[in-house]
Amino acid sequence: MKDLKGRVAVVTGGASGIGLGMARSFAAEGMKVVIADIEAGPRDEAVAALGADGAEAIGVECDVSNRASVEAARDAALAAFGKVHVVCNNAGVAGGTPAPIWGCPAEDWDWVLGVNLMGVVYGIQAFVPLLIEQGEGGHVVNTASMAGLLEGAGTYGVSKQAVVALSESLWRDLKTSGTNVGASVLCPAWVRTRIMESERNRPESPRPTDEIPPEAQVMRDMVRGFIERGLDPDDVGRQVVDAIRNEHFYILTHPKWKNTIRNRMENILEGRDPVTAAPEDGDFPVR
Repeated sequence: MKDLKGRVAVVTGGASGIGLGMARSFAAEGMKVVIADIEAGPRDEAVAALGADGAEAIGVECDVSNRASVEAARDAALAAFGKVHVVCNNAGVAGGTPAPIWGCPAEDWDWVLGVNLMGVVYGIQAFVPLLIEQGEGGHVVNTASMAGLLEGAGTYGVSKQAVVALSESLWRDLKTSGTNVGASVLCPAWVRTRIMESERNRPESPRPTDEIPPEAQVMRDMVRGFIERGLDPDDVGRQVVDAIRNEHFYILTHPKWKNTIRNRMENILEGRDPVTAAPEDGDFPVR
């Protein structure tokens, strides 16, 4: 898809952070944009801002952990613009109870995997058959994380590693089926987003009542600092546009992390134990 002008993009979690960065980059290419997001206020603001810059954009309420909601977003996009060409399964959350992996409550697993993994599954199932049927070319971008390529990171890391594997399967199936639809997996490290405020969109469910352990709070504060100094979401959006144009599958927003990925692969190949290093200069695997 070299020419994006006039094409239609759907971005889940598109009202803020990386999603909004992608939406703005698509609009700058002359694309029509569907902001699919669970938050009404930010969604309306994003659509208004895009419209003020001359873009054609609509907002759609979408809870990606609900299959019917994702399908309704697809139908709304078709009703508004008639076609869909680029789908960004981007909505994601980080959070849950600070605990060893065996101590994470079931509701944390349900929430994190429901959004981060099943949201991508539902997006693929709702949109890929449409992209193939249209026959006009298309592209799917699934947002994982650098945590999807490294070890650890708890429930979040588990969900993001699954998104990487899912995206690789999608790419293979699209290629072997002879379609003209491409796929990419976005693996960002530190980006200036509201990922640490994910609980704001968590559905009503039993919440952990214990206080956060001091060491966990120290880590959270450190992560917030890395995020505040992170990459501009618009820079990520431009990298995504480039990947779509040039059919790049892995989108690694922070090249300096390649050595960390390489070290992990070498540990696997050499049969060594996993090594989790303390974060240094922002080198820690969270989007």
